[in-house]
Amino acid sequence: MKLYIKNMVCQRCILAVETLLQSQGIDYKNVTLGEIETMHTLSQERRAILSQELLKMGFELIDDKKQQLIERIKNRIIQFVHHDKEKVKINFSEFLATELGYEYNYLSNLFSEVEGITIEKYIILQKIEKVKELIVYDELSLKEIADQLGYSSVAYLSNQFKKITGLTPSHFKSVGIQKRVPLDHL
Repeated sequence: MKLYIKNMVCQRCILAVETLLQSQGIDYKNVTLGEIETMHTLSQERRAILSQELLKMGFELIDDKKQQLIERIKNRIIQFVHHDKEKVKINFSEFLATELGYEYNYLSNLFSEVEGITIEKYIILQKIEKVKELIVYDELSLKEIADQLGYSSVAYLSNQFKKITGLTPSHFKSVGIQKRVPLDHL
């Protein structure tokens, strides 16, 4: 049985949820960003307890089917932008349609209706947060960051960065981490 969880954005989140499941004695097959696949259907009581414990950790069990799909979209984007080591140039509309089994127009309209922004804008916001992270780490040049995130040029990255943050990448570097936004707040 699949359970959908809101606000899972990193490997640490997955480990925290796995630890919770183990402490609750819940057998599971797999935990990924935003999803738990349990071995057995949970009783209403166990599900309610799990929901309460998840809330204490800043996560939320999602029952609404549309909201589950929105979280799946977000988690696929977060996984690709922030966690996949091999960044291949992909068409996100085809990627999401294939991954989620729905036509992209449906996904796009639903996402915009529920979130108030387009999927494309959400992808840009995630990429800019990744750029911020990489700038703060100060291990890569702006050209390497642009290449890693699939930007066609440093100029395009810089323009998009300034449009979203109001700062140039070099100015951001001077003010640093205080300008980062937690991924679950995007």
